[in-house]
Amino acid sequence: MNYQITAHFANPNWIINEKHGFMDDSSLTPSRYYLRNSVNKAERTIRRKGGVISSGKVIAEQSFGFWTSLFEPHHYRLIGGVTIRCFPNKPNGVNRSIISQKLNRIREFRNRVYHNEPICFNGSNIDFGKVENIRDEIFEMLAWVDSDLSTYAEYFNGIKTKIDQVNNI
Repeated sequence: MNYQITAHFANPNWIINEKHGFMDDSSLTPSRYYLRNSVNKAERTIRRKGGVISSGKVIAEQSFGFWTSLFEPHHYRLIGGVTIRCFPNKPNGVNRSIISQKLNRIREFRNRVYHNEPICFNGSNIDFGKVENIRDEIFEMLAWVDSDLSTYAEYFNGIKTKIDQVNNI
């Protein structure tokens, strides 16, 4: 996404400079200027750690939520929809809304894992259906970015093996 937005603004420092550009647009009042606040927070974190502010460091500090929010209609419109170009291999019928939904499902699942919430229970039964669906969506989206990415990631992926082991107990 960074490459696409950098090209759109013709500015490798867009993430810093656009705090007073599209991230400051009055149409973002309902979002409480989420992107701008995320960049400001990243800059404070970098300074607190004694670092020098750079676009690379600010980008590295951004949450998954920052990037997924670029597919929300209000942000997407302001950057001319360039983030969809990150998925050159997506099927023709896949639009911003579908990508946004998938990214948000992945982000919500990731947050559940990060916060040690249960991810494989349906009542008192073990059910890996949601886990497998999210895994499939991740691999699908990786292939939309680059067809070799899902193959590469699969090499390191052990989720199916672990699920099969649990299901065979």
